[in-house]
Amino acid sequence: WFVGLEIDDRVWDPTVYSKNRDRLLNQEVARSFFTQVKQQAVELMSDEHFTVDGTLIEAWAGQKSFQRKDRGDGGPESGKNFHGEQRRNDTHESKTDPESRLYRKSSGQEARLSYLGHTVVENRNGLVVAAMATQADGTAEYDAGLLMVADLMKRRKRRITLGADKAYDTQDFVATVRELGATPHVI
Repeated sequence: WFVGLEIDDRVWDPTVYSKNRDRLLNQEVARSFFTQVKQQAVELMSDEHFTVDGTLIEAWAGQKSFQRKDRGDGGPESGKNFHGEQRRNDTHESKTDPESRLYRKSSGQEARLSYLGHTVVENRNGLVVAAMATQADGTAEYDAGLLMVADLMKRRKRRITLGADKAYDTQDFVATVRELGATPHVI
């Protein structure tokens, strides 16, 4: 009833949801939505203290889709048990989500088909001021952090402080953040 259907009306075809999900996740739509929400919250935001962080976003692809690149469409072995097989991003890819990467955020964790999500948050109220997603790789976290901080600093005349965790603890990241006009606090 809340979407205008009567109890005996025919419901939508499931592909309608998939098509609309793809439209919603379109970069421009998501960016426009984020920008409008951020504009409404601008008076609540701190203009001097920020934190950058990243998180693993699991891809919409199963481990069995991660197959050798040179095998073509997967062939008859697509349901094969892959345990014990050496699988790496340079030799394998997901047949259902080729942009995802096999990645583990820290040692001891299982590697999964993933992307990385990155945010810069203002510290007063914990509001997100910048966000982006990237392919998962060893430098994506601080590369994305630098891009977002550089964009944030374009609109500021004075220094900000930027908190970050140990994933950002590299000489290059710290030096570049300082060059951009921010004071890094990496723990």
